[in-house]
Amino acid sequence: MAAAVGRSSLWLTSRLFVDRDRARRVTASYLCCRQQRGCCFNRSITATRQYSSDSRDDLKVRYLDGEDAGIVVVGINRPKAKNSISKNLVNMMFEAVEDIKKNNKVRSVILSSLVPGIFCAGADLKERAKMHQSEVGPFVSKARALITELDNLSVPTIAAIDGAALGGGLEMALACDIRIASSSAKMGLVETKLAIIPGAGGTQRLPRIIGVSLAKELIFTARIVDGKEAGRLGLVNHSVEQNDSGDAAYLYALELARQINPQGPIAVRMAKLAINQGIEVDLSTGLAIEEACYAQVIPTKDRLEGLAAFKEKRRPHYKGE
Repeated sequence: MAAAVGRSSLWLTSRLFVDRDRARRVTASYLCCRQQRGCCFNRSITATRQYSSDSRDDLKVRYLDGEDAGIVVVGINRPKAKNSISKNLVNMMFEAVEDIKKNNKVRSVILSSLVPGIFCAGADLKERAKMHQSEVGPFVSKARALITELDNLSVPTIAAIDGAALGGGLEMALACDIRIASSSAKMGLVETKLAIIPGAGGTQRLPRIIGVSLAKELIFTARIVDGKEAGRLGLVNHSVEQNDSGDAAYLYALELARQINPQGPIAVRMAKLAINQGIEVDLSTGLAIEEACYAQVIPTKDRLEGLAAFKEKRRPHYKGE
């Protein structure tokens, strides 16, 4: 079916004006990725907040099951380093993202912390201090590439910010589709305090989210805001009162993921693709991208299931086909 959908999409976009060629390239490349996806939906659920000095435990990935099947929780777990971004964490997150990309049963991803009071404190400055000057640039480039891969995931991503998200930590959250913060969370791009600039997308994603002028103010001053102010600025979608267990943002994120779960998975992916690509171009080209994405849901079994469920007044059962 994917091949047929691809031919339909390419035929559709080829009828559009030449300056809309980007729409065709975007949808064609996405379909190529879809055709290569396999299924590795066999991960077991791990307990939260299991601390360890073993570097293999720096990241905990949970593929939820039962009614929550399709939700993946990626938990950063470096309590002694305040979840700072190390070489090992970057490598582990790359592996986690690649696994998610290959799994067509994933419907949403929650990026969270397993350490109370901390989301991610940014770069691991102790490790950075030991790097030779020639190593810094390549490491930052790899971290930037990781965050771009997170941004490019085809499924919805939600950042659950229950603690401090500073520097690269906030940049990871900015790469997610939706951000939820507890009222007590602290957020900021603080790099200018260290005489550097945000290097993993912060100077580009923050202005797109809160506007150019506000982004400049926050970056120039290295100002840190709490969850409530982040909500007022539009930096996060929702700010929620922190609870006694310190996971209010995660619980809210999980509820959002549960609301996404029953929707048509191909439709959700196509909607994300249309929004992400369309927002970067003029309206005419954006409408062409939307048309091409819509063409991909027409021949799906899920669309027919949705119509049948509506007619029969029952809940639809989508399979991503």
